[in-house]
Amino acid sequence: MTPEQRLEDLGLVLPPKTQLPEGLTLPFAFVNVVGNRVLFSGHPKTGDDGGLAGPFGTVGADLTTEQAYEEARGIALSVLANIKAEIGELSRITNWVRVFGMVTSAPGYKEQHVAINGFSDVVIDVFGSEVGRHARSAIGVAGLPLGFAMEIEGEVLIRD
Repeated sequence: MTPEQRLEDLGLVLPPKTQLPEGLTLPFAFVNVVGNRVLFSGHPKTGDDGGLAGPFGTVGADLTTEQAYEEARGIALSVLANIKAEIGELSRITNWVRVFGMVTSAPGYKEQHVAINGFSDVVIDVFGSEVGRHARSAIGVAGLPLGFAMEIEGEVLIRD
């Protein structure tokens, strides 16, 4: 079963490839393919229109851990959409190497790892534990660009 078939079976739909707001330019790529490595830059969630959809705010104040977990699931779908747009088929992914989640956190908030589990759970549900297993860190930060509540980056390996 391909990852695309697994997404369908799970009732998950990939958003369009991320489109930057007018006037915003980035000096880097959201997805950078280097040989058999695919590095994805810090991603927020993409909306149904391809625009940046957050989440915005502070986890532990504006968002609960449960809401942040669901938002991290949405970020996983955005990452998959952008990787797919770059490499063609998600079945080219042979291994998820690492994931790094940054969570804008209220003072004293300590559940960043639980929030980022939303991302990891989608990856493992779609790719299975053999391909989807990855190293991961989740940290709290005082702020992220554009007021994002979280952003997630990482690396996968692909076959030719």
